Parts: sequence; C-alpha cells; structure tokens
Amino acid sequence: MPTPSTPPPADVHAAPAGTVRPGGRTARVREAVLKAAGDTLAAEGFAALDLAEIARRADVGKTTVYRRWGTPGALAADLLTDMAETSLPRADTGTLDGDLLANARLVVRTLADPRQGPLFVSLIAASLCDEQAARALHRFYEVRVAEWAGCVGDAVDRGEIPAGTDPRAVIAAVSAPLYYALLNVGRTPGDRDAVAAARSAAEAARAGVWRAESA
Repeated sequence: MPTPSTPPPADVHAAPAGTVRPGGRTARVREAVLKAAGDTLAAEGFAALDLAEIARRADVGKTTVYRRWGTPGALAADLLTDMAETSLPRADTGTLDGDLLANARLVVRTLADPRQGPLFVSLIAASLCDEQAARALHRFYEVRVAEWAGCVGDAVDRGEIPAGTDPRAVIAAVSAPLYYALLNVGRTPGDRDAVAAARSAAEAARAGVWRAESA
C-alpha cells in the first residue's frame, strides 16, 4: 500500500544506498535522480533503468550517480525508501469501517494513478530480480502496514472487534484484493473494489478471523 517511515542510519557512506536523507546539494541531487528514476520506471519499466541515462535526465554527473547508487536495483530501493518516508499518514475517522475504507481508497488512487500505478508495477518487477529492491519493497510495506495498524488497535479499544485481533493481518486483507486485481487479473481497481475490500476486511475482523488463539 501506497503511499505509503524507515529510520535512517547516521553515516551515508556506511549505510545502504537511500537510507539517509541528507540536506543541501546532496538532497537536491537525490531528488532529481529519484524523479528521473520514477519517471523512467513508470514509462519504460525496470529494464530501462540505466544509471548513465538517469544521470543525463536528472542533469547530474554520471560519476555521482554511479558512486551514490551503483546499480539499478539500489536506485529502485532508494526510490522505495523515499516513497515510504514521504507517504501519507493513516486516516482517523472514528470507526473501523471508515478507516479501512479510507485505506482502500488510498490504495486504489495510487494504483489507478497514470504514473504511480505503472511505477508500482515496475518496482514490484524489480523486487523479483534484485535482492536489494526486494528488501526495500518489503520495508516499504512494513512501514505502510505499521502506519495503518493503529486504526485496528483503536477499533479494539472501542469494542468494535475482538481483543487480540492482528492489526497487520487486517490491513493486509484490505490491500491484497486490490493488488490482485492489478497484478494478477490486469484490471485497475476502482471505488467499488475499495468498498468491497474494506467491507470484507472489517466484517472478517468483527467475526474474529484474525484473532490470536491465545487472546
């Protein structure tokens, strides 16, 4: 789920590419390169992510790009890290149904967006052939699921769903059918899909489907 953070280590040289958010010129270079990389991924896919061409499109020195990122997989990973860091906070509508519907609609807006939808497909494709991109994609979803898990905890506190309900399982159940529609069926999900996904996840949570046995 989009949109959408990962805490950075202190040393940009010792840390994996993209795990530090520096300031000044370095930040401007990173912003330009990630913008060019995102545009390329959305329009042409992961196979077209050539570092020299990205440097040209970003108007950045080729040596800088190779030194900072090194591989297309590292660049894709950095883009995912940035997306996690800048993604929207969760909704707080006061009800589980409202919160899950807001989450589902956010996912649908992202996947249906002319740029973000193809970008996510390309990043998922990158994760299937590059270990660094795969780790970054996993971190991205960990961040986004953790962000939205609070709405499940709030629902437990309000007595809407059983104590011991697994928040991450509920949030994953919202987005799973939406990604399935896009990636497995080849159909861009719409608002009807968002409503159905949110309703199904909320009803299953109320029924105790994701309640821990020891709770």
